Amino acid sequence: MTKIDLIKICDIAKKAGNEILNIYHNPALSANVEQKKDDSPLTLADKASNQVIMEALKSLYPHIPIISEEEKEIPYEVRKNWTTFWLIDPLDGTKEFIKRNGEFTVNIALVENNITTVGVIYAPVLDIMYWGDAHGAFMQMAGDAVQKIQSNLKTSKLISAGSRSHGSEEDAQVLAKYDIESFVSMGSSLKFCLVATGQADIYYRSGPTMEWDTAAGQAILKAAGGSVTHLSGEEFKYNKENLLNPGFMCKSEGLNNV
Repeated sequence: MTKIDLIKICDIAKKAGNEILNIYHNPALSANVEQKKDDSPLTLADKASNQVIMEALKSLYPHIPIISEEEKEIPYEVRKNWTTFWLIDPLDGTKEFIKRNGEFTVNIALVENNITTVGVIYAPVLDIMYWGDAHGAFMQMAGDAVQKIQSNLKTSKLISAGSRSHGSEEDAQVLAKYDIESFVSMGSSLKFCLVATGQADIYYRSGPTMEWDTAAGQAILKAAGGSVTHLSGEEFKYNKENLLNPGFMCKSEGLNNV
């Protein structure tokens, strides 16, 4: 396993988040929104955050390649033999940024042999940092001490996390077999964090998402005892030829075998 200084990675996420906030709190800048080829929105904050993360990671770990949502797509022939790489989403939840509800994040993950092993998620408006690796999962709220986090063990009276900006009838059908008592809506990768901290128990998403949307959240949830799998139960893996994700299921530790 590659040795990574998680404190420094969290610092990078925080700096990127501060760049996002500088734009978020400036109406003239935050209103500047472009449309990408796939019709998804792109803001100045996406670009600023990406620049901070790319420069910092290249400086700290020049030998580790990077896949970022905001960089030119790297051909599969180039990356297919990568055993270790960074997978980042500089601003996950751009739609939430535009809606100004604060539920967006900076996602940084390390992928080793197609498995996400390190994850950092920072929510700039909420000023909450989440991270996870082989040593466990943790969170820190503004000004508070670091807390170790663990997903729930219960298998009934569940809370399901869902998206602010997405959701489908298929999602509801898949979740129907579980004893779900209530639902909580949240934007971006914060849904993974809800399950990792025990504020929710399950989260299903039929799609579409990309690999950079899920990698950091998966690392954190796995470190908190939970799982991110295909509906078949197989663990989610990365660096596919097509970086588009199929549907996935996030479960707390108590549901891992349910």
